[in-house]
Amino acid sequence: MRQDLETLQQWIQPDSSVLDLGCGDGALLAHLRDSKNVIGYGLEINQSQIVECIKKKVNVIEQDLDLGLDNFDSNSFDMVIMTQALQAVHYPDRVIDDMLRVGKECIITFPNFGYWRCRLFLLAKGKMPVSKLLPYTWYNTPNIHLCTFADFESMCQRKNLKILNRTVVDMNYRDGVMMRIYPNLFGETAVYHITK
Repeated sequence: MRQDLETLQQWIQPDSSVLDLGCGDGALLAHLRDSKNVIGYGLEINQSQIVECIKKKVNVIEQDLDLGLDNFDSNSFDMVIMTQALQAVHYPDRVIDDMLRVGKECIITFPNFGYWRCRLFLLAKGKMPVSKLLPYTWYNTPNIHLCTFADFESMCQRKNLKILNRTVVDMNYRDGVMMRIYPNLFGETAVYHITK
């Protein structure tokens, strides 16, 4: 399992209910089911990923996150998770509002566009950065809303959301001293745990 998923699973209580938005192949939900007795559902739009979820016996629903979560009642999950998908939705702030309506708490991960290598690439080449974490060119990227740690925290403040935990990691999902001191400059991936 990816290290960012390993990091965030520590914030999920045993026997809780989890909704995973953009669940991919269902690896996180399968792990949580097997290790923490979590009851989980995943939402995914990619057909091949849905097939992988079914192979893992993960409950999965085909759904476009941009269409909202109106098919779920308020407070129907203990935790709602969205990993590496915030930047790919059309209205990230609306998705977060919906996540916090459906779940008591949320965990969100996203790539940090303020990372020093992205800044250097833009400065040196005058082009949008292409990296292992952001491997697409500007015209074919699914990432339509890139942001930084500072941007995300400003949005949380504006919406009066409480940041319960924050972890900053590099592309290998390790943390370090410089990432803790200057997260917006040295952190490649953000892992946030928030609530209302």
